[in-house]
Amino acid sequence: MRISPLAAAVAAALCLPAHAVNGVIPSTKPAETLDAVQVHGQRPTPLPQAGNLPDADTLAAGTARSDDSAALLDGFAGIALQGAGGVSALPSLRGLGDDRVRIKIDGMDLVSACGNHMNPPLSYIAPSQVGEVAVFAGITPVSLGGDSIGGTIAVSSEAPRFAEPGEGVLQTGELGLRYRSNGEAFGADAALNLAGERLAFRYQSAFADAGNYRAGAAFKPTGAAAAGRDMLDGETVGSSAYRSVNHRIGLAVRFDDQRLSLEYAVQDIPLQGFPNQRMDMTRNDSERLNLGYDGRFGWGTLAARAYRERTRHAMQFGDDKLFWYGPPDGVPGTICGTAPGCVAAGMPMDTKGRNTGLALKADVAASGRSVLRAGAEWQHYRLDDYWLPSGKMMWPDTFWNIRNGRRDRLAAFAEWETAWNVRWLTQFGLRRENVRMDAGPVQAYNGLFSPIDAAAFNAAERERLDANLDLTALARFTPSSAHSVEFGLARKTRSPNLYERYAWSAHGMAMRMVNLAGDGNGYVGNLALRPETAHTASVSARWQGAGEDGWQLTLTPYLTHVDNYIDAERCMSATPYGMSCTAQNLSRESGFVYLRFVNAQARLTGIDAQAELPLTRSTRFGEYRLRAVMSAAHAENRDTNDGLYNQMPMNAKLALQRRQGRWTQTLEAELVDAKTDVSATRNELRTAGYGLWHLRGGYEHGSLRVDLGVDNLFDRFYAHPLGGAYLGQGKTMSAADVPWGVAVPGKGRSLYAGFSWRF
Repeated sequence: MRISPLAAAVAAALCLPAHAVNGVIPSTKPAETLDAVQVHGQRPTPLPQAGNLPDADTLAAGTARSDDSAALLDGFAGIALQGAGGVSALPSLRGLGDDRVRIKIDGMDLVSACGNHMNPPLSYIAPSQVGEVAVFAGITPVSLGGDSIGGTIAVSSEAPRFAEPGEGVLQTGELGLRYRSNGEAFGADAALNLAGERLAFRYQSAFADAGNYRAGAAFKPTGAAAAGRDMLDGETVGSSAYRSVNHRIGLAVRFDDQRLSLEYAVQDIPLQGFPNQRMDMTRNDSERLNLGYDGRFGWGTLAARAYRERTRHAMQFGDDKLFWYGPPDGVPGTICGTAPGCVAAGMPMDTKGRNTGLALKADVAASGRSVLRAGAEWQHYRLDDYWLPSGKMMWPDTFWNIRNGRRDRLAAFAEWETAWNVRWLTQFGLRRENVRMDAGPVQAYNGLFSPIDAAAFNAAERERLDANLDLTALARFTPSSAHSVEFGLARKTRSPNLYERYAWSAHGMAMRMVNLAGDGNGYVGNLALRPETAHTASVSARWQGAGEDGWQLTLTPYLTHVDNYIDAERCMSATPYGMSCTAQNLSRESGFVYLRFVNAQARLTGIDAQAELPLTRSTRFGEYRLRAVMSAAHAENRDTNDGLYNQMPMNAKLALQRRQGRWTQTLEAELVDAKTDVSATRNELRTAGYGLWHLRGGYEHGSLRVDLGVDNLFDRFYAHPLGGAYLGQGKTMSAADVPWGVAVPGKGRSLYAGFSWRF
């Protein structure tokens, strides 16, 4: 049975064996007075049971391959990554991504403070700082869900480690280096831990720097839009460079069965290019303060958390992107093109986010076989999104995209889990959540830039209160040690984010600055949006052979129907805010378009599968094991019979792994079907199917670990289905000067090496 880090630390401090009986740590009285305890059986694993998620080796190897923590989830059934910057991919769970997935970092609910969602929650923790990842897709316990319909991803850093009695001061640390040939990517990280029996201190830092990566050069594409793709065949992909610095300082104190921890973290990203957005990130400064408490009592456990986050974010055009030129010789209000004396005016965009949260949860052992979980959460979020004057048209006033945006959540939940016997386990949960939103009055640059929209928005009633209700019912039947079935129903609700409700300008240029999808289109918000409500049914059947190292097979079909799914409809640019979108350009089948967020009925169906098969065991030739994951899904807008945007086609990964002594080698095939089910409303790009080969190896000896590998071994040219439209170079602000029909190319061959040393 897996023991929590807190339980293990407390048991170690008291010189007691860290074994739990029915999920409860034994008595903490001195060892010589302990009563003998005989354990018969084991309490079933709590619902829902975790799938094939990253273990310690996978996390360590993933640090060498990518500087993006979201990439640690790549390759697991039902999980796909929406393309973005080098450290900012957005996870999607069974076709539902971005804000539809709740992401918790060390218990904090972080929020992306950007009209392009360039700073998603997982971008705030470096891969080397990730200690554990838990993913709950679809039917998520109400104690972990809330304001999401796709599921929950909970990422935790390594738990504090305390010295054992009589050990003195424990001093440990880690140094790491990594390099990837494609993009000349370099990274380094360090950690230092000092701990006594009661007090523990930890410092972590991580640095990452990369240039633009190169697309694959082999297997030149043909067919529609081949000319645009040929332009990047084997060439550099613009706006894909990045630099990131993260620092974390933590202090933890324990008293018997209780622990108090305080952490302060800062992030500095001076540059992160976005090949599927019209602008790049030129600044992202973040400060986070996180206070946590965990305690064990005779009646159960209590956990509390308080956190505060402040983000300062800025966008501009990077070196690969151009904008019109400013006035020569200081003459205002003129455009001079490429004439001598012209300077790039740019379009500065700044965002300030402030996020405060409180959480309280108690697990009460209601009986020998039942646990009652109850808790409350509060989140207070503020956002200011403003664009300073610049150039000919964008002056003399500051453009306020969102002014004093407010989004406050107050939630309470209760969850009842019962192990009826060794075969049956059930869980029922209820969560009530109020989401209150509002935004202040806005203004345009000047009389030529959306003044009618601003006036209409300011005159409208903007405050909204959503009363959301989540329900879950889960059960697991385990007829034998070789087979189990989990099945359940869930009702999940998510309120719109601030941009979906309050982005107000229907001017073409302003609309192109609000894009959460990476598709190159322009978007405007909608005050009439209602919360999304998802109804999900899911079954997960597992079979396994004898022993923990035997064969395993898991099949998970699911069905999700979403009422008021936030999709999009076509609009004409430069129409006043609040007018109905016209149908003038609905028949346009190519080019970038203008859209407004609207509610619709949606349905998603699919199946995830994962399998593991031991092949041979040999002292001489090593242990061979075959692993496979596969996902297939279909999603559609039931109102328009259109496809939903950013849906992953059928895909699979097959890996042959060999272990012998300290060495591990893996040959992996990544197979992705052609993307043909697309959103016609958005003119979403189709992508061709492809197959990639990856080769990885790892060596461990004591405290030393080395990772070597080659991604995209045969340098195949491809475009990831969720990579978005290519906007990485040229006059990206223009609606016409950027060629439509070019998908962001995937990375070509890349050799990588990673080194880490624990001391």
